[in-house]
Amino acid sequence: MKITLIGTGCGPGDLTRDALTAIAEAQLVIGARRLLDALRSEIAPSCETIAAALPEEIARTLSESACERACVLLSGDSGFYSAARRLLPLLGGEDLRVLPGISSVQALAARLGRPWQEWELVSAHGVDCDPVSAVCGGRPCFFLTGGRTGPDALCAKLRDAGLGALPVTTGEDLGTERERIRTGTAAAFADTAFSSLSVLLAEAAPRFRCRAPGLPDGSFLRCEGVPMTKQEVRAAALSKLAVGPEDLCWDIGAGTGSVSVELALQARTVWAVERDEEALRLAAKNREKFGAWNLRLVRGDAPEALIDFPKPDAVFVGGSGGRLREILQAVHRANPAARVCVAAVALESLQTACAALFELGYAIDVTQLAVSRSREVGSLHMMLAQNPVYLITGARA
Repeated sequence: MKITLIGTGCGPGDLTRDALTAIAEAQLVIGARRLLDALRSEIAPSCETIAAALPEEIARTLSESACERACVLLSGDSGFYSAARRLLPLLGGEDLRVLPGISSVQALAARLGRPWQEWELVSAHGVDCDPVSAVCGGRPCFFLTGGRTGPDALCAKLRDAGLGALPVTTGEDLGTERERIRTGTAAAFADTAFSSLSVLLAEAAPRFRCRAPGLPDGSFLRCEGVPMTKQEVRAAALSKLAVGPEDLCWDIGAGTGSVSVELALQARTVWAVERDEEALRLAAKNREKFGAWNLRLVRGDAPEALIDFPKPDAVFVGGSGGRLREILQAVHRANPAARVCVAAVALESLQTACAALFELGYAIDVTQLAVSRSREVGSLHMMLAQNPVYLITGARA
């Protein structure tokens, strides 16, 4: 059997000549009901049509057919979040040909007169999607939507993260008579109804450009009584945690939010907990100042507040309220493979961190940072020693 998988683009007008020829010569055409109906005039009267959308169902139907030429209709482009990805391995022994179609991202870009090669492409069609972390990557983000996640749901998440003013564009029913393109803000579209066949383009979120870990202390908003992890310690801790763009991080005892913010500028998402209301207010201001929109601040006491946190890849503990052992046990329960870095000033905290991490099966590394900073004394400069800080790092061997 010769099988042709056809990306039908956004409608019949998008089909290539090869696709139209394959459909006209097919003895069996399989696809979603709306695709079969849209292409009814291109299908030969003698051709059998079967409505099916799931890859397993399509593969089974093809295996049970005795025809020589079959076509499978796929929406959009066969190489862009298409059912072809799951279907092709199921048809490994067949004579296969794949024909591309014009995808919704191409269609929207053409309508807007914009190139799309630098857009971030994200699927929110039937899968969990975090639009906030996506728009924090520095590029416009195109979202394929569908199911329970439409443009309104994505815009609501952007609005709730403080990005209500972010410019967005929606494309509904592209390639059909009902096509509609609208431009507005995330806040405005969060309460707007959209077609089930919609896509969303969100512009890049305004964000501080960080060239290297360890931002100057003076760049953070501070107030009396709220502790802050200093620049040199912060840079070393970030190095120890080795956070990547796909990592989800925790910051326990956020204080001013200096570590939380710097983690957010490197990671996918950061969840930070702080029990002091004034500190939390300050951390929120620093979050906004640096555009750390992917930082979630939670008021509460650790480890209780950590119960609802998602599974972490890396954890920084800057404050424990005397419950360091319990906190590290909670981190281990959430993800034994998470990288952990504890900042300690007191020798007792150093001992507790080492003992707890050892008991939990981590390989331990301890670094002492003894930083001195210059200070003007009259016409001279002298070095002023800061309190030594211990960084206790734990990782699974």
